[in-house]
Amino acid sequence: MTGLVSWDSVALPGGEACFRITLSAPRANALEPDLLADLHRAFDALPQSGAQKALICGGRNFSTGGDVGRFLAAALEGRAEDYAKQVVPALQDLVARMIDMPVVFATALRGAATGGSAGMVFAADLAVAAPGSFVQPYYGAMGFAPDGGWAAVLPARIGAAQAQGWLMANHRHGADELLRLGLVQAIDAAPEAKALALLGAVETGTALVTKAIIWNGPRRAEVRAGLDAETAAFLDLIGRPETLSRMKQFLQPGG
Repeated sequence: MTGLVSWDSVALPGGEACFRITLSAPRANALEPDLLADLHRAFDALPQSGAQKALICGGRNFSTGGDVGRFLAAALEGRAEDYAKQVVPALQDLVARMIDMPVVFATALRGAATGGSAGMVFAADLAVAAPGSFVQPYYGAMGFAPDGGWAAVLPARIGAAQAQGWLMANHRHGADELLRLGLVQAIDAAPEAKALALLGAVETGTALVTKAIIWNGPRRAEVRAGLDAETAAFLDLIGRPETLSRMKQFLQPGG
């Protein structure tokens, strides 16, 4: 366990165990290789805990997604694709694990969940958003391809047309809109406590059977294929001059 991600066991109302994963990295939990590796270590520890319910939470901002500064630095050194290979596949595997694991996942959202970090909202079985929180893709602004399930998971959650429109227009959806779309189940000033309460109210056996039926073998295979397609597209676009130019513009003061 490092200072980037921590995990522990907490008791839900009623006494059932919940495995809590907390992101606490600098730079608003940006998705960089060390953070992603620690998230996978947390997921590895989850089955050993015996818990069948888990909560993922962050700090003032849940996560601002990929670190554009590190992508830009890699691109300037001619290794944009190599750096992307350290980030995107690890993120995709996290999203797939959330869907695959026989665990009821909840996500507590504060502040920003931008770019690929939103995949931990899309793949959650339950989610709670704090007032003022938001989800925004930013892919077009960067010239990146979508990752984290924006094209592979989100259409199954809200419909293909709404998912495509959100990505194309780069809308910032706040808590109220996330609730309307069904991506969160509640809005609460203390999203972690509310998420634990929701998890505690869920009958575990029913929830896991429901999850297994909805995310059955063919659907999980379709998601995996979609995530792999996202990865391939991300690697294809990351080295373009247009992407380099957009990253530079984004990181300029006032960009």
